Amino acid sequence: MERTIISFDYAIKTVLRDKANFDILSGFLTEMLEKPVNVQEVLESEGNSSSKDDKVNRLDLKAKIDDGELAVFEIQYFDQIDFMGKVLFNACKAVVEQVSTGKVYDVKKVYSINIAYYNMGAIKEYLFVANLSEFKGAHFDESIPFSQNLDPKSDVRIDIHPEYFLILPEVFDEKIRDEFGNVVSDIFTEKTASKFDEWVYLLKNSSVKSDFTAAGIKAAGEKLDVLKMTPQQRAEYERSKMIDMSHKTQMYTAELKGRKEARKEMEGIVAEKEQTISELNQDLDQTKQALAQKDINTVLKSKKAGLPVETIAEIAEITLEEVIKIIENYQEQ
Repeated sequence: MERTIISFDYAIKTVLRDKANFDILSGFLTEMLEKPVNVQEVLESEGNSSSKDDKVNRLDLKAKIDDGELAVFEIQYFDQIDFMGKVLFNACKAVVEQVSTGKVYDVKKVYSINIAYYNMGAIKEYLFVANLSEFKGAHFDESIPFSQNLDPKSDVRIDIHPEYFLILPEVFDEKIRDEFGNVVSDIFTEKTASKFDEWVYLLKNSSVKSDFTAAGIKAAGEKLDVLKMTPQQRAEYERSKMIDMSHKTQMYTAELKGRKEARKEMEGIVAEKEQTISELNQDLDQTKQALAQKDINTVLKSKKAGLPVETIAEIAEITLEEVIKIIENYQEQ
């Protein structure tokens, strides 16, 4: 049995900002980072989306977690050429906003969590991780950690470089298939799924299976349940989905128009190339015909002069068989 919940992007713009629901975000981060995480507060930023209906390139949520570390969430629905630039910008902004002018660079770790609902060129993988943990020597086998310690009394160094996570729910496939592509089971039934896979399933399907046990996922199933929404909340949610659908339709229409224009341009290029090739072939045929007529004239004149066929072949630079064939075909002319 499954429980249908509101979409994660809508939840992140609304109910997940409520302190009473921090356990959901904490569970998500616990399974993704593979360590206990507690969300302490949701921070405001110039990058925060001002509206739950906003789908433009803005930071969706920035949360403060344990020891002052930050988790930056960004959800992207459509392919954009500057997506990676936006990912970098949001992470860097979260770093810069920690430091006040004239103060020491007390930088806490930033986790950049990016959820993209398109494949970005991926085939099977749905979770990618990128980070820079050290500087490596260019000439010798040495390294310096990308970390620091502002407490002279402690030897513990804190990793401060942002760590990036890219999650592709649309690439995630929980089905297990045979050699012919037929579905025979799924990773949850076979117990091969990770705890975080349960969260990716939620991101993809907006639903929670009753036997899911990942941290925070039961709370998500309970608190984000569509059936438990008030009529006003349901109306707002449905309105948001309609706006989202309209936006997707506009984007898809623009994409189709772009494809159509590109197809027309390509068809024009192909037609132009075909015309050029046709003209070249005609020129080649005419050249061949002219050369063939020249060979015929040379053979006939040489034959009339009484030259042997071997000599004629050398003069015309053609084979003996071709000379004989020309003489046979044109001897009455």
